Amino acid sequence: MSLVDPPASRRRFLRTSLSLLPAVSLAGCTVSPSSPATDRTAGPASGAAQPDYHPRFFNDGEWAFVQAAVARLIPKDHLGAGALEAGVPEFIDRQMQTPYATGALWYMQGPFDAAAPPSLGYQLKLVPQQVYRLGIAGLEAAIRQSGGHSFAALSEADQEAWLKKLESGAVVLDSVPAKTFFALLLQNTREGFFCDPIHGGNRGMVGWTLVGFPGARADFMDWVERNEAYPFPPVSIDGARG
Repeated sequence: MSLVDPPASRRRFLRTSLSLLPAVSLAGCTVSPSSPATDRTAGPASGAAQPDYHPRFFNDGEWAFVQAAVARLIPKDHLGAGALEAGVPEFIDRQMQTPYATGALWYMQGPFDAAAPPSLGYQLKLVPQQVYRLGIAGLEAAIRQSGGHSFAALSEADQEAWLKKLESGAVVLDSVPAKTFFALLLQNTREGFFCDPIHGGNRGMVGWTLVGFPGARADFMDWVERNEAYPFPPVSIDGARG
């Protein structure tokens, strides 16, 4: 991924992100094939995320990081809302309250081999809750050591620079691989931007609308081969329309 894409390529990036998520996760936000679990469950059955949402997993500093980070990964621009406006932080916080986040249904016995090929699956003893908590703490410590105050207090350009360091592994975190932390954050941001709104993200179905995805409509196959924009608004699992 190129973290900072020119505005003209944003829609292309988001469509590519959409293609990386399995069809079932677009409606239900289940875990992606590259993630180590398949036990993610829905959040409260509500047709819209709440702008005044208060996190239950993240503390104040972690919440500030998540909000700032997702706003840089999928920023708002002339094409539409970004991850922050779409409620992605709420989606991620909700996911941290599910069996997925605690690895409750994972095989978590060793040995763990960080050098193992991807075909052998997830190779860390850390579950998503730990990756977030340790990753945020490690990055914030690195920022302080460099003379900064916190990630959320940095300029947008500096925030993007630190995210690029995470993505490339150029920054070393104390307790979690930087690339692993960045990959989880990016994957959850994509999922939150394109999930069904009942899970807290994709507020107003802005992600679906941006790329022309019909959502949970029962039948739209007649339009697949037409090479033209789908003319109807997206529909949520709970029946709400975009």
